[in-house]
Amino acid sequence: QVQLVESGGGLVQAGGSLRLSCAASGSIFTFNTMGWYRQAPGKQRELVASINSGGMTNYVDAVKGRFTISRDNAKNTVSLQMNNLNAEDTAVYYCNFRSGYRSYWGQGTQVTVSS
Repeated sequence: QVQLVESGGGLVQAGGSLRLSCAASGSIFTFNTMGWYRQAPGKQRELVASINSGGMTNYVDAVKGRFTISRDNAKNTVSLQMNNLNAEDTAVYYCNFRSGYRSYWGQGTQVTVSS
């Protein structure tokens, strides 16, 4: 089992910044991918950004150039720096940990961008 604890999120004005963090604990294998997904009301959950244990990153087109994902392998944490936020970024953001067939989710944290 892997436990994920998220922090960050909140209310911010358009153009502002927020930073999300997620700490993983439990049975963590060396080779894994951590990422952030989001789900807006009435929409499906979508991948925002991911980073594997080798540092390779992947971003959805809508956030490229605005969001940066990073991780600390020693601490088993992943962070998402979100800059130049807009109303379309409003959603519940979920941390995800994947290793092989195993996938775990955090409880979600609300990000609200006011225009």
